Amino acid sequence: MARTYVAGVGMTKFTKPGQSRSYRHMGSAAIAEAIADAGIDPSSIETAFAAYVYGDSTSGQNALYDVMQTGIPIINVNNNCASGSTALYLAREAVRSGAVECALAFGFEEMAPGPLSMAFQGMESPLGRFTEQLAEHGYPESKHVTLWAFGAAAEYYVSHYDADPTIFAKVAVKSRRHAIVNPYSLFTQQVSEEEVLGSPLLYGRYLHRLMACPPTNGAAAAVVCSEAFARKNGVNGVEVVGQAMTSDTSDSWADPIRVVGTGVTRRAAEKAYAEAGLGPEDVDVIEMHDCFTNNEVLNMEALGLCDEGGATKLIVDGDNTYGGRYVVGPSGGLMSKGHPLGATGLAQCFELVNQLRGNAGARQVEGASVALQHNLGLGSAGVVTIYRK
Repeated sequence: MARTYVAGVGMTKFTKPGQSRSYRHMGSAAIAEAIADAGIDPSSIETAFAAYVYGDSTSGQNALYDVMQTGIPIINVNNNCASGSTALYLAREAVRSGAVECALAFGFEEMAPGPLSMAFQGMESPLGRFTEQLAEHGYPESKHVTLWAFGAAAEYYVSHYDADPTIFAKVAVKSRRHAIVNPYSLFTQQVSEEEVLGSPLLYGRYLHRLMACPPTNGAAAAVVCSEAFARKNGVNGVEVVGQAMTSDTSDSWADPIRVVGTGVTRRAAEKAYAEAGLGPEDVDVIEMHDCFTNNEVLNMEALGLCDEGGATKLIVDGDNTYGGRYVVGPSGGLMSKGHPLGATGLAQCFELVNQLRGNAGARQVEGASVALQHNLGLGSAGVVTIYRK
């Protein structure tokens, strides 16, 4: 299998719904920036993967055609919140297999305000088996599936591990503090732990509004290439040394934290670490799928950053921020930067590539040489990617 590199990245600043240009214009802007960052001619790209959730089929072509129309295959990808990383995974697999030397992954989203909803009303929900399991575990129903799922996971985690529930607020405060110096972030004002805990409850006892990511509009893109292509074209690439994508197994229904994908994450992480020949102890900087702050907590453990039930100590000790063992979410994460579903995974890639290049400005993680990306979608799809300088 060929060694693979991210040759170039681009993204738009994320905005609140209704405050952006159309997906077509956001997508084409991110694509053009990624190609320029790679320093290549668009004709070098041999295939493209377009990620989005709320859009009609072939929306990817509509965005790409403003930049290039070269007759290449264009595949549209919808994998819920992991759509962007799924496009990145497919682009890397195309290059890694030797089918192409250079591929493009891009994603975009135009979202509506409020919690996520089904795009196609009247059809059977693909999350039906997930809500059935939550009900069987005895957690009260919410009309919003994501609030139900992640709210139940928070309740279970606190009771099962006798965890300090304020850690979810501490993570929100940390994320917002990181976002203050990120020009791409939607939210750049600090919040206190008291403000987070005083914000309205969305589900149960532990899921507050300021622990939930905002729906946003935006786009991001990455050019992926082979080692030979990078050498031939003088590309300043960051190597993808490990990557894996997984879905549910029959034990995913054992408890609410596995319902929301911790097993999916754990299996993907194990495979990605094995391919990279690295472990959690080698990682410097991490972008996680913190759609809710409790999801960051749960997946710290699933990624092997600490033992099961050990997230409280890691957070209280400051080992998730600058000066600690890891810097988690230097961008501010989904919590502060925003979460336009199709763009999210590629925006994580944008952040980590710039961290490893030393181009992250005031949010730069000093000496960062290994980066980990975690992107998760209910339904389910989990992608873990490891980059090396």
